[in-house]
Amino acid sequence: MEFSGASIGVVGALRAFPLRSAARRISQGGGRLHRGLPRGTTMAIFCRSLLSRLDAAAIESRVEQARADVGSVRSENGLMRLMGLLPKPAAGGMPRQSLLDQSGLGAKTLDLLVLFDAFEHDTEPFSFRDLILAKKYAGLEKSGAAWHDIAKSLHGVGPVGSLTALTLQASGDRIVAEDAFSLAELDGQRLLALDEQADTAEDYFTHAETAEQAGLFAEAAVLYGHCAAVDPSDATAPFNQGNCLREAGDLDAAQLAYAASLKRDPAFVESWFNCADVLRQLGRLEAARAHLQRAITIDPLYADAVYNLAALDYEMGNLEEAVAGWRRYLELDESSDWARRARAGITLVSQATRSQAG
Repeated sequence: MEFSGASIGVVGALRAFPLRSAARRISQGGGRLHRGLPRGTTMAIFCRSLLSRLDAAAIESRVEQARADVGSVRSENGLMRLMGLLPKPAAGGMPRQSLLDQSGLGAKTLDLLVLFDAFEHDTEPFSFRDLILAKKYAGLEKSGAAWHDIAKSLHGVGPVGSLTALTLQASGDRIVAEDAFSLAELDGQRLLALDEQADTAEDYFTHAETAEQAGLFAEAAVLYGHCAAVDPSDATAPFNQGNCLREAGDLDAAQLAYAASLKRDPAFVESWFNCADVLRQLGRLEAARAHLQRAITIDPLYADAVYNLAALDYEMGNLEEAVAGWRRYLELDESSDWARRARAGITLVSQATRSQAG
């Protein structure tokens, strides 16, 4: 189990075991597992629990953003196979495009169903059983079933390969299975349901996200605090708590929340960055500078941190360092409004230097 250098972000609640248990296994392999997709995440894991928490549009938006920001996106079963907790299915030899051509399933539907473990394989190449399933899903799609309806109906089913012997049909927003004897919903007693472990931390996290999005920052901070208390290994909850406390104007509490986040995950670059901003507002400029330097050490391409460090150096009177920082920023960003501000800062320091020399 080798995860050296990997930073794996989990979106949703894992069904098979608590996040902290998975985080320990990944850590033993040299990687990091965390909630959400902070900067530096190398792989995003989408959990099946999202199907019952979010609608199709919200999930699709998150997946698109993850593909743009992270690139590598895997399913919950994919993570379990990477950790050696789920056996690999029989070898397949069918490329994705061949599966699409032979099944008639829409490409977007295929990718989302794969991401939510509706096939035996979570990546290509696929198997003949996967082709049978794809054809069944294509029939459901043609009858009006959306990918979310299909995936949600499969959510409580055992091995998806068991569906290959059944006739599937859409019934409203549910998928039902028919054999020679009866008709039943896919999560009915006829099929083996997986045990689902409650994740109290994820419940708090979901409610906290809702409150934060509604602008209820004080309430969200309390909920994120509960989440952090339930799962002592999670660095994202105290980070989000710090963000909410900062928005609510409680800077001292926000700084403590960021400190808790960094104690749990010293590589959480955005926590270093946001804590630096709070420390600057509290007048602790040297500490803020040290936090920004740490953020840049972790991620030398973090342009926002580079700019803020240069601006802080200017505020502290470290003019040579400020110019060097702004020039470094321009190597990362040549055309934005912040780039124009960096050039203006360099010009301002140059004029001040000439004025003092004169």
